[in-house]
This record gives sequence, C-alpha cells and structure tokens, in this order.
Amino acid sequence: PPRCTALSHRRPSAPRPSSVKADLTKQLDELKSELATLRVAKVTGGAASKLSKIKLVRKSIARVLTVMNQAKKDQLRIFYKDKDLVPLDLRKKQTRAIRRALTKKEAGMKTLKQQKKDKHFPQRRYAVKA
Repeated sequence: PPRCTALSHRRPSAPRPSSVKADLTKQLDELKSELATLRVAKVTGGAASKLSKIKLVRKSIARVLTVMNQAKKDQLRIFYKDKDLVPLDLRKKQTRAIRRALTKKEAGMKTLKQQKKDKHFPQRRYAVKA
C-alpha cells in the first residue's frame, strides 16, 4: 500500500480541544525522556519491543509539536488580522501570478490626464426616437 494517502495530508475538520500549553509541554517532556531511555536501551541491546517503540514515540512527539505550532500560528493569525503588514508565512499562498497581479483598486485607477478628459469631454447622450 502507498505510504502517503490523500487523507493523511488533510487537516482535521473538527477543531482540536484547546489543550493548555502547559499540558502539551509536560507531555512533550515525558515523551522526550521516554525516547531517551529507549535509545539507551537500544545501545545496551534492549528487547525488540523497545526498539520498535522508538518510532511510535518519535511520531507522538511530532504530533504534540504540530498541535503546539498550529495553536501558535492561530494566535498569530488573530494578532495580525487587521494589520497592514502580515508575515509571509501567514499570507494567502495563491499562485505567483495572482500575487503579482494588480489589485482591483490599482486596476481601476485613472491617470490625471484621463480624469481631465473624462471630466471635460463626457460621453454624449443621444435621444432615440421610438
């Protein structure tokens, strides 16, 4: 079976329960200490069950870090919501062409010369006989 499926890259639709940062850091410390003991067991020639557990612990650490980083990023999004300048990693990705394109305001702007032409020579209105 393929290692990466389409479902593995999707973010969970339901928001995670808001875990307190202290709980997450405590859990992270526990996992890291467990990983350290497992690595010692690996060097000293521990049981096969301990060796296979290393991968699981590493994945668990990654999950905890992911939750922490997502929470941090969400807080930053809230902080920068109404600011003029937003960090690059918080901006919309879109495509390079769309990012470079003129905004609606820029596209609708007229030069001073065009504004004068429009003012002094408005489009003529004709009465049409029915």
